[in-house]
Amino acid sequence: MNILIYTLFLFAAIYILLKILANISSKKISRQLRKLIFFSLIVLAILMAFGGKFLLSLPLTLLSLAIVKLKGFSIFQLIGLFRLIQTLRRSGRFTFNQSQNIKNSTSLSLEEAYKILNLNIKDKITENDVNKAYINIQKKIHPDVSPETARLSMIVNEAKEIVLNNIS
Repeated sequence: MNILIYTLFLFAAIYILLKILANISSKKISRQLRKLIFFSLIVLAILMAFGGKFLLSLPLTLLSLAIVKLKGFSIFQLIGLFRLIQTLRRSGRFTFNQSQNIKNSTSLSLEEAYKILNLNIKDKITENDVNKAYINIQKKIHPDVSPETARLSMIVNEAKEIVLNNIS
């Protein structure tokens, strides 16, 4: 008998919820859903940051900003940023250690500079192509966007100079 009463309450609650949703505009539903996703991603990012999983909390925070249409990254920009970080980590030029020395810079090879700027070394590259690639990357990692990316920004600056010197 209790199951029947619970089922009736459940169906009544679902009916009322659907009736309310049918009367609300889709813009309002979208806005509320964005807020819900934003706050849940922020809470999850904070929990991961307190748990020591900083590498997982950063993408969640950036995705939550993109959902709200603030100054955030799209998924494609995040993939590009991840590829840049992986290229620099493999070459030994970037680590996530807090004690890294930002002033200490080593010269990049020409091949590494092309990789960092996502340019093909075999293509005929113009100065305009280099500047476009540089601007696209700097929009993602400029120290004004995030102070933690100062080292990345410095490496991208160095890569741009190397490629421009090679084309001249």
